[in-house]
Amino acid sequence: MKKLTYITCLGAFLSLLSPDSPAQTENQKINGYKGIWFTLGQFSDYGDKYSGGLGTYTAKHIPLAIYAPEVEKTFFVYGGTTSPLDNYLLCMAGVFDHKTGKVSKPTIVYDKRGVEDPHDNPSLAMDDKGFLWVFVSGRGKVRPGFKYRSKQPYSIEGFDLITEEEMTYPQPKFVPGKGFLHLFTKYTGVRELYFETSADGANWTEDKKLVGMKRPEDKNSGHYQISGQFGEKICFFFNWHPDGNVDLRTNIYYLQTTDFGQTWTTIDGKELSTPLEDVKSPALVMEYFSQGKNVYIKDVNFDEKGNPIALYLAGPGHQPGPLNGPRQWYVLYWNGNSWENHPITTSDHNYDTGSLFVEGYEWTVIAPTENTPQQWGGGGEVVMWKSTDKGRTWVRAKQLTRKSQRNHNYIRKVVNGQDPFRYFWADGNPDHMSESVLYFGDSKGNVWRLPYEMAGDWQTPVRVK
Repeated sequence: MKKLTYITCLGAFLSLLSPDSPAQTENQKINGYKGIWFTLGQFSDYGDKYSGGLGTYTAKHIPLAIYAPEVEKTFFVYGGTTSPLDNYLLCMAGVFDHKTGKVSKPTIVYDKRGVEDPHDNPSLAMDDKGFLWVFVSGRGKVRPGFKYRSKQPYSIEGFDLITEEEMTYPQPKFVPGKGFLHLFTKYTGVRELYFETSADGANWTEDKKLVGMKRPEDKNSGHYQISGQFGEKICFFFNWHPDGNVDLRTNIYYLQTTDFGQTWTTIDGKELSTPLEDVKSPALVMEYFSQGKNVYIKDVNFDEKGNPIALYLAGPGHQPGPLNGPRQWYVLYWNGNSWENHPITTSDHNYDTGSLFVEGYEWTVIAPTENTPQQWGGGGEVVMWKSTDKGRTWVRAKQLTRKSQRNHNYIRKVVNGQDPFRYFWADGNPDHMSESVLYFGDSKGNVWRLPYEMAGDWQTPVRVK
């Protein structure tokens, strides 16, 4: 077993911090849903590579929200802060009660103590007893990651720290009867893909490397992955960073396991030896490198038979602005015999991010594809796109937000989501620091705003008209 630090007493943990660390805030409530604002600081003629309200960032933190039918509540995590002026990261947990239509005051799971980077945002899992598991992302070896468990089932009232370890972009999956399979990234000089498993969430296997591919002429590798779960099948699509250059991310690959990580296979069941090291691996499903196109994978879903679908965006370069033209949205679908690749629409930024919903032949994409109010910045107005022929053709069904002050971005679906809280996101001005408000929506495209300020413990969100 890997060597981990087990801490259930938060006071003991805080004693390990430097003397000038802020006072303990874990398990305290704050008076409203305030998202983190962030700028990467990589500017070109048309602004930063990405910036704005990033409370539901990144697409590689999976999932952020889970509906629990046993209690008719949606539990969710996000990157928060106490105010735009503070603007440092609090890893938060919230809950929406479908019976009352109210949200509780959110709970601080982990106080990042001055770190403002939403790469450290949390993700969420729930075990078969109803305990919530919050996986707080670290950042390479500079900042560790943490796993927390709720003190009580189906409750955000308090969390215990279970482990501290190296992990970025946490993507936990819970398989009933088996436990957790956790996909994540390690910074080994570059970004490489790993996984670990645990029967109980406390005792974990050693980290096992899955992917670190490069060409003979490359010194480095690099990848980003987006994962999904269909019963006991866990899969992920991933791209490749030529010679470790994240700004050249390209190609789409696919891996899956149906036996809790004992074997990893291609879509048609061919077992592959891991870690994958060759960019020409049989895991390759879409080749974009020779076309000079970047690939940004946004979401994963499945048809009724469990065949995987990837939602992604492709374009000719990493910098924002008109030079790289409109970015094309696609769905990549395994129909049971072959891969189908179908265009949806375009938008103006590589980091425009949305979610894919699948109900039989009707597929829905909800994404910020309307390029206002801050053109060339990440996000925009939120639009619903629909297909009634399994992704072959698409129509613009509804615009969900209009005349907004700030761009909306990172629309994230709820696992087993139920109306009215099927997906949620945050807004923010990508051009300068602003407040960031959180929203959620239903299957018809109705939108509610989470309360930015709360006086009571529970409050009814306001419908946005």
